[in-house]
Amino acid sequence: MTFDLRSAIFCPPSSALPNLDKEIALREQGFRFIAGLDEVGRGAWAGPVVAAAVMLPLDRPDLAVVLTGLDDSKKLRPNQRERFFELVHEVALAVGVGLVSAERVDKLNVLEATRQAMQQALSTLKVLPDYLLLDHVRLPAVALPQDAFPKADRLSLTVAAASVVAKVTRDRLMVQYNGEYPGYAFDRHKGYGTAAHQVALAELGPCPLHRMSYRPVAACHQLIPCPG
Repeated sequence: MTFDLRSAIFCPPSSALPNLDKEIALREQGFRFIAGLDEVGRGAWAGPVVAAAVMLPLDRPDLAVVLTGLDDSKKLRPNQRERFFELVHEVALAVGVGLVSAERVDKLNVLEATRQAMQQALSTLKVLPDYLLLDHVRLPAVALPQDAFPKADRLSLTVAAASVVAKVTRDRLMVQYNGEYPGYAFDRHKGYGTAAHQVALAELGPCPLHRMSYRPVAACHQLIPCPG
């Protein structure tokens, strides 16, 4: 009796949610361990770029049911992201996280920093993947077959899981940094370019978490010396 992965994994009917179509197709081609990767923080003015790699147990028949409602992290409310963060860690075969600091972003450029964060995330996986699904960014330095496509976190359940892990990890870091660098409201805007963040920059100047290569921060730095 042959095992039909496509019929065994029940996918919720909503086409608006990420699904396992790509993962199932890859399994049918013979790939066993598929990692989804995503990042957060590329556009932020402050804080690190964080990437996550997630490998889901594709042999689990109820996987899509267990993860019903999991979506691109940007489309979820904070409490939903926290719930799925814990759930992904419970069910995943492996989860890895990589982080590149604001200082390194300035030295490398944000695209290369993103790639390095993703490579770090891969290196921490306890199971070696044999195929990668990525949100838009390819990893030329990684000798594994890979598919990088736009809006992967809205199409692939594995990439969506990685997007949630990366987002929650980075948000928690920014809340922690808010205590170390008070006055910037990092716990609220998480380092992104909001009006409140711009006002804080104008009043306080940049702190060590800020990316000096980003134009709004550089413009402020020219007017106000960095604290300390």
